[in-house]
Amino acid sequence: MDKKKFRKTCLEKLRKAERNGKFRRNRIVLRRVESIIRKYNPKAILLYLPMGHEVDVRPLFRRLRRDRKIYVPFMEGESFKLVQYRLPLQRKRFGIYEPMNSHFYLSEIDMAIVPVVGVDGRFRRIGFGKGMYDRFFGSLRRKPLTVFVQLAKCYTKEKITDDFDVMADIYITPEDIIVRGKRHVDRVDNRRCGSHG
Repeated sequence: MDKKKFRKTCLEKLRKAERNGKFRRNRIVLRRVESIIRKYNPKAILLYLPMGHEVDVRPLFRRLRRDRKIYVPFMEGESFKLVQYRLPLQRKRFGIYEPMNSHFYLSEIDMAIVPVVGVDGRFRRIGFGKGMYDRFFGSLRRKPLTVFVQLAKCYTKEKITDDFDVMADIYITPEDIIVRGKRHVDRVDNRRCGSHG
């Protein structure tokens, strides 16, 4: 299977999840993300402003802003920079909302929560094919703990990504949590659920 075909299959799966049980799925993923945040206690976190088929992480903003720095992507050309999350938001390219631009320069983040269309056997991200996350992560001096999130699991054991595609440490879906190089872990009832291939 090639990347384009897999992306198309995953997008269909995500559109179906968006129509069927989206709010329940979203709650499960958010609960799992919060457990990871509590475990690793990051002080600076990259989140995102979601599109319809993505996990809606906005409820986390209010809860996390009290004791952590929350950053979101601000598109610049073929990549993005990080800006601190603050209102008001403006609708930009691709229908994505962003806060106002900032001249603040952030050198490091501790954790990145990244939406995905799919994940391959190398634990790398399949996105929309624009490469913005790939370019941004390629520019970082220190790689943060990277957590992929998705409303419906779309994973292939095949290796269909490129070396520059973003790699996750943790992949969270309503179905389970997968830790790269370890076994599947279901945080809801803390039991092992099979092995990562």
